Amino acid sequence: MLFTIKEVQEQFGLPASTLRFYEKEGILPPIGRDSGGRRLYSEPELEWLQLVVALRDTGMTMDHIKNYVELVKQGDETLHERRLILLEHKQDVERKMNQTLEHLEKINRKMAIYDLLAHGKKDFLI
Repeated sequence: MLFTIKEVQEQFGLPASTLRFYEKEGILPPIGRDSGGRRLYSEPELEWLQLVVALRDTGMTMDHIKNYVELVKQGDETLHERRLILLEHKQDVERKMNQTLEHLEKINRKMAIYDLLAHGKKDFLI
């Protein structure tokens, strides 16, 4: 099955300009075209785009994504290096998630204090 750029935009919430940029920068493979020159995305290209979006949404820089893509293009001899890139990114995401959860817990504790104060309870430590 093939998808138009409009369908891909709607599915991923990305503007067409971003999709064209990803293709131009080599982050996506060259996208096939119909007889009118309009881009048509295949399932494998959408799967690749899902990974790119996940990496981007979790904070990987475009330079790191480009580096990863270049390694993929080089073939299986870069498997170890690609895995290491993903492992380091995963660990960074986990650190950020843990930090965010700690901050969220502090916010929740402060809100609980405000709830108690709002109900007239003042016999606790702030």
